[in-house]
Amino acid sequence: MSVQPVLAVVEATRLRAHDPAYHDYVQLLVGNVLAEAGAQGWSVDRLAADAGTEALLAATARADAIVIVGGEDIHPGFYGAQTGYPNESRHLPVADAAQLALARAAIERRTPLLGICRGLQIVNVALGGTLVQDLGEECGHVNRGVPIPQVLTTHTVDVAHGSRVADLLGEPTVEVRSAHHQAVDALGDGLVVTARSHDGHVEAVEHRDAPVLAVQWHPEDVHAPEGQLAALLAGLRTPALAAALI
Repeated sequence: MSVQPVLAVVEATRLRAHDPAYHDYVQLLVGNVLAEAGAQGWSVDRLAADAGTEALLAATARADAIVIVGGEDIHPGFYGAQTGYPNESRHLPVADAAQLALARAAIERRTPLLGICRGLQIVNVALGGTLVQDLGEECGHVNRGVPIPQVLTTHTVDVAHGSRVADLLGEPTVEVRSAHHQAVDALGDGLVVTARSHDGHVEAVEHRDAPVLAVQWHPEDVHAPEGQLAALLAGLRTPALAAALI
């Protein structure tokens, strides 16, 4: 009898009582990841990084693959910058430190990892990269001044030929749903840019050696193209995991 593979789905926090609308929408997005993972045969551990680094590394030690989902801005101290930038969100430095450590551990262990939105930024910063702190008021990657369920925008990204994300999504140009005001600036060590947006910003990165893929957009949004989340989650399967998930 085969053992069901374990997927760790890691949030920054489960507690956003200060902003119920944002909390509810995050629960919807994460819920879509959980549902798709379950449909694909994963046993899912839903974890919050604000429990701290030691707790998160221990909780993910048995994971066969990891997803780091979206959330608040990473504290700029982790990439050598300052607070006080436009459209700054609250910061969760305990969760930041834990997710950064997790990303580095996953690369060291060669554990398949998918980063989504903040998850891409975590991977980049974990490997010494930096972030553009704010893309400006008219950046086209987030809608401002609207109810939370309407903050996501639709735009296209150009995917690099021969990349893993191209193999998974099967298109040279992909429509995506985004809600971010930050982006990759300096690229982290070992990473390769494999998709860019219509305005040139980094939209996907992959690790040269480890099974790590991260996207700046939200494939788990309800209005994302059908099958996009499923394809990216399927990309976490190694040959052994694929056999166990059948």
